[in-house]
Amino acid sequence: MEPPNLLIVDDSTAIRKILLRVLNQTGLPLGQVLEAGDGKQALDLIQDHEVSLILSDINMPNMDGLELLRALRGSEKWHDVPVVMITTEGGQARVEEAMQLGATSYVRKPFSADLLRDKLAALLSK
Repeated sequence: MEPPNLLIVDDSTAIRKILLRVLNQTGLPLGQVLEAGDGKQALDLIQDHEVSLILSDINMPNMDGLELLRALRGSEKWHDVPVVMITTEGGQARVEEAMQLGATSYVRKPFSADLLRDKLAALLSK
């Protein structure tokens, strides 16, 4: 079985780089790791690339993580792709809204490699 491709969606280049580094530290077998700066870019990318898991920030310009989640869950093709929301939100309301919209899980910043590995390993083993 081929290692899964992941998509990181965050408007911060620094956060995307940190996530990439943390993903490499998890030791999980990963295929291609794609990056997008917002939900619109993410939707464009997945038109041409197969992804098994999406890690998405909630707060982004153009199209935020909740709008991206709505688009994915409303699509026949990407309806079942697991989406892990990554958030700094202190307010539980946005996280709860994401979960109601169909987010698979969430991680709060700052996060450790161990926490991310545990969350992703469970999702990727399904």
